[in-house]
Amino acid sequence: MTRIGLSNPVAVAVGCILLVIFGLLSLARLPVQMTPNIERPSISITTGWRAAAPEEIESEIIEPQEDQLRDVPGLQRMTATASQGRGSINLEFDVDADLNRALIEVINRLNQVSRYPADVTEPTVRVGSDQFGDTMAWFAIQTVEGNTRPIIEYQDFIDEVVRERLERIPGISSATPRGGRPFEIRITFDPYRAAAIGVDLTRIGSRLGQNADVSGGFQEVGRRQYTLRFAGQYEVSDLENLVLDWREGRPVYLRDVASVERLMQDSTSVMSQNASPSIAMNVIGEPGINVLEVMDALKAEVESLRVSHLEPAGLTISQASDDTIYIKQSVWMVATNMILGMLLAVAVLWFFFRKFRATLMVALAIPLCLCFAFLVLDGTGRTLNVISLAGLAFATGMVLDAAIVVLENIVRQREQGRAAMESADRGASQVWGALLASTATTVAIFLPVIFLQDEAGQLFADLAVVISAAIVCSLLVAIIVLPTASYRLLGDAELVDRHASWWRWSTDRVMALTDTPRRRWGWIAGLTVVPVLVGILLLPPADYLPEGNQNSVFGFIQTPSGMGPETAQAELVNVVNDRLRPFLEGEREPAIQNSFLGFFGSGAFMGIRAVNEDEVDELLEVVNNEILSGFPDTFGRANRRPIFGGRGSRNIEVNLQAGDFTELLAAGQVGFGAIQQALPGSTVRPQPGLELAEPELRLVPDDRRIAELGWTRSDVATLIRALGNGAYLGDYFDGDRRLDVILRGEDWLTPEELMAMPLSTPSGRVATLGELTRLERTAGPNQIRRVDRRRTLSLQVTPPSGMPMEVALETLATEVEPAIRQALPPDGVITYTGTAEALNETLGNLAGSFVLAVVILYLLISALFRSFKDSVLVLLTLPMATVGGILGLRTVGLISGQAMDMLTMIGFVILLGLVVNNAILLVYRARDGEREGLSRRDAVESAIRLRLRPILMSTFTSLFGMLPLLILPGAGTELYRGLAAVIVGGMALSTLFTLLLLPSLLRMNEERVPAGTGEAVPA
Repeated sequence: MTRIGLSNPVAVAVGCILLVIFGLLSLARLPVQMTPNIERPSISITTGWRAAAPEEIESEIIEPQEDQLRDVPGLQRMTATASQGRGSINLEFDVDADLNRALIEVINRLNQVSRYPADVTEPTVRVGSDQFGDTMAWFAIQTVEGNTRPIIEYQDFIDEVVRERLERIPGISSATPRGGRPFEIRITFDPYRAAAIGVDLTRIGSRLGQNADVSGGFQEVGRRQYTLRFAGQYEVSDLENLVLDWREGRPVYLRDVASVERLMQDSTSVMSQNASPSIAMNVIGEPGINVLEVMDALKAEVESLRVSHLEPAGLTISQASDDTIYIKQSVWMVATNMILGMLLAVAVLWFFFRKFRATLMVALAIPLCLCFAFLVLDGTGRTLNVISLAGLAFATGMVLDAAIVVLENIVRQREQGRAAMESADRGASQVWGALLASTATTVAIFLPVIFLQDEAGQLFADLAVVISAAIVCSLLVAIIVLPTASYRLLGDAELVDRHASWWRWSTDRVMALTDTPRRRWGWIAGLTVVPVLVGILLLPPADYLPEGNQNSVFGFIQTPSGMGPETAQAELVNVVNDRLRPFLEGEREPAIQNSFLGFFGSGAFMGIRAVNEDEVDELLEVVNNEILSGFPDTFGRANRRPIFGGRGSRNIEVNLQAGDFTELLAAGQVGFGAIQQALPGSTVRPQPGLELAEPELRLVPDDRRIAELGWTRSDVATLIRALGNGAYLGDYFDGDRRLDVILRGEDWLTPEELMAMPLSTPSGRVATLGELTRLERTAGPNQIRRVDRRRTLSLQVTPPSGMPMEVALETLATEVEPAIRQALPPDGVITYTGTAEALNETLGNLAGSFVLAVVILYLLISALFRSFKDSVLVLLTLPMATVGGILGLRTVGLISGQAMDMLTMIGFVILLGLVVNNAILLVYRARDGEREGLSRRDAVESAIRLRLRPILMSTFTSLFGMLPLLILPGAGTELYRGLAAVIVGGMALSTLFTLLLLPSLLRMNEERVPAGTGEAVPA
């Protein structure tokens, strides 16, 4: 390939130009995201049932759906939640599951659920989770000044206009408005008047069911065809004229016992933006989208809606959060670091070569390899994110290695007086084998990572693909482009190594330090055994994913059981908004740019963004210690919003399961106290609450009395719902939308008043509700959680800031779990999910990948060296590299608190492929020297002298290329700083000591090995 390039330099130049053109075109096509998609395949199902308690949701909706979904192919875990008026199921699948097939299977099985109650909404199925952590943007809709209509009345308008338009945007998965109140047709009856007239309220529903338009078909009359329609549906204004019964030949109308109005539904939530009432909308994007493009389209559509629909309606819309701000900052930061790393690497080249043309030729490898990497990213369907960009930055220094070795060898041939053509050909061919070995091993270590199917594989695939592509391209550039360029550009220039004395002095020192068997054995023992012991002692505990430094605080507030929306508005939302107002208006520091706060039945959520992003930590302290404190029986905690969404939060779920739910609650209380004692400073959030504290008025039926009066349990249940939040009677289409028709009694204030309500029965007698049922005051759950079809109590633990997840898990297992087990019944089960499960899975997979990478390295080097023994010599340099990475990570951890998270762990795998390159160069050259007739000592000395310059050049270019990633602060740097620390520390330490360890290994038994018989030819 080198000779083909030398024979046709124009073709080589054209190939390079085409590569740059197509690489830049691919770069323009690549989707831009913050991070790769690392979600486990999941499908979520949501079903609504107005005014239903969690226990009814569980029995009538969740359990029948679970029964059908329990054996969906590929299902790994099924988590269900029954809350007031809503049931949801989240299905998690194996990472290699076919999600399209699973979606079809789920929909088919849901269709097999035999029946739902009449007013249950159709189940909504969507791919992916429905968590706030996956939100890409929040919008707040408020009334403009002068518009006196409450914002809560605009829910239907926003649903039908704003939501519909936003969800049409390609790349948008869902847009959900929260905080408004839809309208309904409410029939409010007077139970006393109904009883006095003798109207059986249970018959209203059947009468109303006859309220419908009916088509009678088509009839041709004369020369025209007419449609025959019976206009049987009442208008709302005429609905009061519905005839319910007849008394002495006179009709009893609905208006005689009830009023019919178009009203808003009861309030279930409260939303505010910047301490003012609003409707909030969170927008969730689809996986794999170009976030920047989708956000631009989203903003354009919002602006269009503002002008065309919102402003004429007296509304305004503002964006409360924007993920693209941090994405742009992070991408710009890593791109800047990459460019700075390139400049530093080129400066190192010039320092060694001191020739502008030689430096330029090697630096040419950087843009060519990066463009090839862009092509591969585009071809494999990857995205441009902080991880892939960091891979490009790491590759910046790595791609120079092959070019440095080739050009250094070509220059050395020129220094020995050979012609330009011969130097180019000989310089590339002599090191071809070593370069092929180092490239193959570097690429091979990424194979286990690329083929990982779990979250680690999804996260690191971009990094592995980028570096592998760049390294392969660097080999082709080194053996084709560089020799051709050197032949044309170097010309007859005289090249003198100004640092030749350094290499001779360094070689003499290394040979002197390894000159006796005792010294050699000392170096071998010290540089292989000691690093292993040091590594074991200093290996930091593992963490999962970095939270990031986004200017976004997100918090949850768990309110007391039984708190209604009106109470929450007065005692929680208004108080929090009053506390936020001085920060919003700039009267107190740190200033808040915007905030939103919402109450949604069982708790509240809030989001805050600081004016100055450097003050987020201070703002977080104020929120937790001032804004959310001091509420009785209320627990609130805010954290930075994780950049990896819901899976990136530092959240350990301790799941407790048992047959007896009362004993389960007792065990949960024990666990709650034990966790707070074992992990001081941690946040513990029980899901659901630790006691059955939802106040409940339970009406137990008297079957005999009900039957005597001519009713059934179902009839009485309908009446009780009508006397509560209302009984669903059907739908009404007003020509624009369908509205629920609700039968509802007038408000009552005490349970005694409820039980005294008179009811006209089919027997003609009037009975009170107290005659039909018995009242029991009790308490029930405000939420029911089920994991794999069993009731579950989850203690969601967020460890203190700075505590690695591995330490927290170990503490929970050794100090907390025994106490919980004592409180659990014999059939009790304790499991750990959330981040804990992902961490254990990742640690196992990465450990397996590390071992597999070492095995692949050994086998490849053995094949390339044609010796199992020589490949062992190369692998013996790995312990020193590993301990160097650990020391680098520990050092950075002392300065910035960097943990050994999942991103950092992959650095040890990358390190394997980098550090063996120098060892391969030395061993390959030493064995070549022996084959050329040199003695073992002379072969080793020649290898050190000839390869010391390219080893140091490639090491320093790699180190300086990665240095900006390590030392420069900024948005997104927390993702790759630990990774850079491992690689920089490992390469620096291994290079330093490999120059002592490998000569010691290569010179073993040199006194007993005779020199070869061939003629020694200088390389």
